[in-house]
Amino acid sequence: MVWWRLNGGIRGSEIDPEDIFLDASNLPGLDRGQFEGRVERPVSHRALFALSSVFVLVMLIFVGRAFTLQVLEGEAYADISRNNRLERSVLFATRGIVTDRNGVEIVWNELETDAATSSLPFPARRYVEREGFTHLLGFVRYPKSDAHGKWWSEEYVGISGIEHVFDELLRGKNGSRMTEIDARGGLVREDIVEEPKTGGTLRLSIDAEVQAELARILQAHARAQGFQGGAAAVMDVRTGELLALTSFPEYDNQAFSEGDAAAVAAANNDPLTPLLNRAVAGLYAPGSIVKPLFAAAALHEHLIDPEKEILSTGSISIPNPYDPSKPSIFKDWKAHGWVDMRRALAVSSDVYFYAIGGGFEDQRGLGIAKIDEYAKRFGLSIPTGISLGGESAGIIPTPEWKRDVFDDEWRLGDTYNTAIGQYGFQVTPLQVVRAVSAIANGGTLLTPQLLAGTRPTGVSIGIADEHLQIVREGMRASVTDGGTAAALDMGSIDIAGKTGTAQVGKRNEYINSWAIGFWPMKQPRYAFAVVLEKAPAGTLSGASPAMAPFFYWLRENKLEYVN
Repeated sequence: MVWWRLNGGIRGSEIDPEDIFLDASNLPGLDRGQFEGRVERPVSHRALFALSSVFVLVMLIFVGRAFTLQVLEGEAYADISRNNRLERSVLFATRGIVTDRNGVEIVWNELETDAATSSLPFPARRYVEREGFTHLLGFVRYPKSDAHGKWWSEEYVGISGIEHVFDELLRGKNGSRMTEIDARGGLVREDIVEEPKTGGTLRLSIDAEVQAELARILQAHARAQGFQGGAAAVMDVRTGELLALTSFPEYDNQAFSEGDAAAVAAANNDPLTPLLNRAVAGLYAPGSIVKPLFAAAALHEHLIDPEKEILSTGSISIPNPYDPSKPSIFKDWKAHGWVDMRRALAVSSDVYFYAIGGGFEDQRGLGIAKIDEYAKRFGLSIPTGISLGGESAGIIPTPEWKRDVFDDEWRLGDTYNTAIGQYGFQVTPLQVVRAVSAIANGGTLLTPQLLAGTRPTGVSIGIADEHLQIVREGMRASVTDGGTAAALDMGSIDIAGKTGTAQVGKRNEYINSWAIGFWPMKQPRYAFAVVLEKAPAGTLSGASPAMAPFFYWLRENKLEYVN
């Protein structure tokens, strides 16, 4: 009897034995030779143990290998996976070239194609190999990689000069390439993600030939006469564009770009300071080159008639209120006799400018406050605004300056010395050429420009052109009428000029020599300023004779700047 539960109740029915036990008697079709007729036997313990051992061994090997790959060598394989599977490489942009005003390349790039000699995977920067360009152009710092060849700095960086100031324009934009590599290091595919963009071209206002020749001539003269350095600038008086801007001694900007440690150390340790851009950052006592400025100031202030003559006997004497027996003597560099304004400018009479600067006898002077005011009107002690940067402002001596520096009171003699560009007066060559341009162009103080075609910008100095014309005539007489700039009298170029000599050193054992001017006289187009630095006192051949060969060269080779 079999019982079962159904819908909550228990029921039962009879089951025959043949329904439960199957045997040969009730399976007439049973084939004893086939599997269905065999009697099943249990698996042996030995077989089970062998199978289990194999399984455990496989698992141990798998776990051990996984531990090695993920724990012991996990970081190394992860790095391989990252770097080898998908790798980015930089495509260096070609830096923009720099040309002069005529399209002559003065900075360019060279890509070395010889794998045996090339050490740079990007174009090398190249600079014109002529004198006079180092400080203007500057240098770059190349991209940097580590010992494994990974680039931690991918950009050219302009460090100084034009390379620094216009770095954003010149540098362009790097591109990149993505490379996919399989597990065996084989290249799967390579795609350029971003194409590099070449930097822009920079066209300077500089004439490369004029710059190079001016630098060559000045440096040769400086070496011959014992000057230790110098600077020069030539400016278009209508636009402010610089035709030349040079400074020496120079350093090797090519070596600086290439990271030549010996060249860098030599330049840094050189007592002649070749890293200093003297044209924009060198400060020099101007000496007599400030006299045209103060002549214009005296005329504008109606202190003197340009025809009035003042006697120069070689010195003036000022009574000493503390000791009448010891008057203060202020010397002229020679006795000039009776001189009016034009003649005083031509021969550079100190006595005349003592009188109109600080006053003497019946002649009223500007006084130090007006001297300071007009010097600033002409841009002295004020940065010019040139895009190069790194400018020095300079100094105009004043009573406040003297109290700060010397803790002493201002005296009349200080005004006299300031009126002839001595004492604590400090200017840069670029400031001076800007001031000369304002005299030449009728009274506009221009911002110096380094890019060709830049729109002129400037401010009025507030002095009538009729007064500036008298100053221009005095500067022309300095060249033609036996004045201090007679070395520049060459007939075919109507140059107006002025010279200056400033004593320097603890015992005035050195001199700085200046030459300034403009040309042509009737319709001025270009102004120049040159300073030669620190020659032994008594040196007779200064900046004015140094410029003469340059003007002869200009006349023979660059008529567009002469006519």
